[in-house]
Amino acid sequence: MTRSKLALAATLAVAAAMLAPSAASAWAPAGSATVHPGVQTYTEGGQCTSNFVFQDGNGVYLGQAAHCSSTGGQTETDGCTSGSLPLGTSVEVKGASKPATLVYNSWLTMQARGETDPDACAYNDFALLRIDPADVDKVNPSVPGFGGPTGVGSAGGLGATVYSYGNSSLRAGITKLSPKQGVVIQNEGNGWSHVVATLTPGIPGDSGSGFLNEAGAAIGVLSTLQIAPLPATNGVGDLAQELAYLRANSTFTDVQLVRGTEAFKPNLVGAILGS
Repeated sequence: MTRSKLALAATLAVAAAMLAPSAASAWAPAGSATVHPGVQTYTEGGQCTSNFVFQDGNGVYLGQAAHCSSTGGQTETDGCTSGSLPLGTSVEVKGASKPATLVYNSWLTMQARGETDPDACAYNDFALLRIDPADVDKVNPSVPGFGGPTGVGSAGGLGATVYSYGNSSLRAGITKLSPKQGVVIQNEGNGWSHVVATLTPGIPGDSGSGFLNEAGAAIGVLSTLQIAPLPATNGVGDLAQELAYLRANSTFTDVQLVRGTEAFKPNLVGAILGS
């Protein structure tokens, strides 16, 4: 390799390292970060809630639900047939100075590869938004109120405790209604989805928000508002399966969840009171 190519490679490696902090101390402090799990995202006017922070050598990303960029009606939920805005679409992220970019969408990926697994089509609902480099220094990966995530984990069996942070604009900015605690009441889709009941339930605008298990591990992404098996329950796509699908079927083979810089605290009252 020539000296000029070596210099270019070194420059690109440094640039990638600047885009994706590798140490907890490199992230913005949790108390002052303006971009973090739970911030609102707006895709051509449609509002959702981000779930977790991810990174690889090429950048820093926020997760949201794939259906947040849907071009169809609310009843069009099959990711293998429902329309979506294209990759490259700009997405407004509250707290960021510049729009993020839609760089991965499970619906578009499944359609491009002709996915035929009905469970994947029904429940694989995950997207990545690349944060503009100008806003990376505003990012912290900790979930407000609860801290964590501590990694990627399992939802557990029926009755397992879960935690979430929804941030729908329909709550008119009342953040004390954002932290939630609930239980898993059903697992479905051969592990692709989990039905949860939380207090308070997820509402429109909470779509895409992340769920944690009782150990603080990230387990899923809010995908649907349901009336069965119980009213006001939510369908949560399994994050581990969604990430496995992403890595196997896209160029984001190295993308990883970023663990929170704040310790996980499974305390709903404390999360509500901010203590």
